[in-house]
Amino acid sequence: MRQIIQTFTFLIIILQPLSLAAMAEKMDFWLQPQHGGNSFNRLPPHQDYFATLHNYGASWVRLSWDKWPTKQRDFLLGNADGYQGLVKEDVATLKTVLDNAQAAGLKVVITPLSLPGMRWSQNNSGQFDDRLWQNKRFWQQSAHYWRDLAEALKNHPAIAAYNIINEPAPEKMGGLAEHASTADMQKWYQRNQDGARDLPAFYREVIAAIREVDPLTPIMVDSGWFAAADALSYWPQPLEDKRVLYSVHMYEPYAATSAPNAKRKTPWPYPGTVPYAGTQQKWDAQRVAEYLALPFDWAKAQGIAKHQMVVGEFGCIRSLAGCPQYLEDVLTVLDKQQAHWAFYSFREDSWDGMDYELGSQKVPWQYWQAAEKNLPDTVPRRATKEFEPIRKRLDQ
Repeated sequence: MRQIIQTFTFLIIILQPLSLAAMAEKMDFWLQPQHGGNSFNRLPPHQDYFATLHNYGASWVRLSWDKWPTKQRDFLLGNADGYQGLVKEDVATLKTVLDNAQAAGLKVVITPLSLPGMRWSQNNSGQFDDRLWQNKRFWQQSAHYWRDLAEALKNHPAIAAYNIINEPAPEKMGGLAEHASTADMQKWYQRNQDGARDLPAFYREVIAAIREVDPLTPIMVDSGWFAAADALSYWPQPLEDKRVLYSVHMYEPYAATSAPNAKRKTPWPYPGTVPYAGTQQKWDAQRVAEYLALPFDWAKAQGIAKHQMVVGEFGCIRSLAGCPQYLEDVLTVLDKQQAHWAFYSFREDSWDGMDYELGSQKVPWQYWQAAEKNLPDTVPRRATKEFEPIRKRLDQ
C-alpha cells in the first residue's frame, strides 16, 4: 500500500507541471494574429462543420450555445431569472461540441449570450433584459455561473479563452447615448462608477471568481454598448488580470450593414452617406479606418499589448451591393493592426443574413423548412465574391 501511495504521489508531482505548462500555452496561442469565425447556430455543430471552417484556414471559432435545444428555460444556465447550477445534460452537450472542434483542429472561445439577469433578447420575446445592470445580486450569480463553468471546462484542450458575455450594454438604459463623445462617455462613467452599470467592475468580479478555479485560461471581455469599437474610450484603465483579451465588434455604420437596410426600398449604400449617431455621415474606407482605430489607440495609451486586442465580430448584410467592399475595408484595417478577428458568421442555420457563402441571393425555401422543423441545414455553400475578402485572408 505504501508503495502504491508513493507511486501515486510521484505521478501527481510529475503530471501537475505538465498540466500547468499545457494551460500556459493557451495564452501563447494569442501571441500571433488568429483568424476565425463565429458559430451562433441553433443546433450543436458536428465535427465536419468545424473541419470545413478549419480547412478554409481558420484557427479559432467563437462559439455560442443559447440557441441549442435544452429541457430547461436557458441552455446550460438553467434559468436566467435565478441561477441554481449548471444543467448537467447541457454541459455534456457542450463538451461533445468542444471535442468536435478539437478533432477538427480548431481552438474555441466560449461565449454565452445570456447571464443571470441578462437573458438574450431573442430568447426573451425580443425584450432587452437590463436586470444585470440594475442589481448586483445578478453580478454574484453571474460570477457563480462562470466559476462553475470554468471548473467544468478548464482542462478541455480546445478552450482558447472564456468570453464572459456577448455584447453587454449597461449603457443602453442608463442614460448614455450610443456613440456619444468620449467626453460624455467619461462623464457618464464617473457618475456610474461602482454602481451596477460599471462594466469594468462587473468584469473584475467575474474574473476573480474564474481565477479561483482556473488561474491560466485567457479571458475575453467585450466593450460596452453592444461591444462597440468606441465604447472602450471611457474605461479609465485596463483590467488588472494580465491574461485578458479586449474585444470589440464592427458593424458600423449599422444603418447600412444591418438586416433592416436590406428591407428598405432604397437601401443606404456603402460607400456612401448614411445615418450615424444622429447625423448623416459619409462612410468609406477612410471613415472605417478612423473608427476602428479608436480601440487600438486606447489600448496603446493604456499600455495594452497588441496581441490582447480582438475584433470578435464584424460583418454586413450579404445582399448589400457594397458588402464585399465593406468587408475588404474592415479587413484591410485589421491586417495593418495585426489584430485577431472572427467574422460573423459561419454557416448559421437560423439566419442567413451574413452567411457569405450563400452569395447575395435569397436562400431556397428548404433553408427555412429545416429551421422550422429544427432539422440540420442542408443548403449547399460555395465560393462567392461576398466571401472572398474573408476567404483569401483565412487561406494565407
